[in-house]
Amino acid sequence: MTDKPAEKKLRTAKKFTYRGYGLEELVGMKNEQLIELFTTKQRRRFNRGMKHKFQRLVQKLRKAKKGLQPGEKPPVVKTHMRDAVFLPEMVGNVVGIYTGKEFATVEVKFDMIGQYFGEFGLTYRPISHGRPGVGATKGSAHTSLK
Repeated sequence: MTDKPAEKKLRTAKKFTYRGYGLEELVGMKNEQLIELFTTKQRRRFNRGMKHKFQRLVQKLRKAKKGLQPGEKPPVVKTHMRDAVFLPEMVGNVVGIYTGKEFATVEVKFDMIGQYFGEFGLTYRPISHGRPGVGATKGSAHTSLK
């Protein structure tokens, strides 16, 4: 037995990449280069032109992020645009996505790049089915109502 102290391995932070590119590289890319990395549906949408509503949303997100202290969260930017696509410059923002009844608050993470807003603001409540109640089946009629 040796008396060597056990060396602790330093944990390295996981480096996120999207199609082989880091966040800094993605933010620095031109729109044409970024669009080539997206899937076909998103590429087709951006090739047809960025609509005024989407451009306005991106401006609001930039404005919300501007002038913040490090580690501070930006204010929520509410939107009804469930069909908007997350871009790399949106990472770190907080978006309120309309679900048809209320706004679901979502913090944009690196993994969300290239996905639609609507995927993160569910329009329904997932249900978990419990046990059937009294009278739900013919067999339940013979059980005691204790």
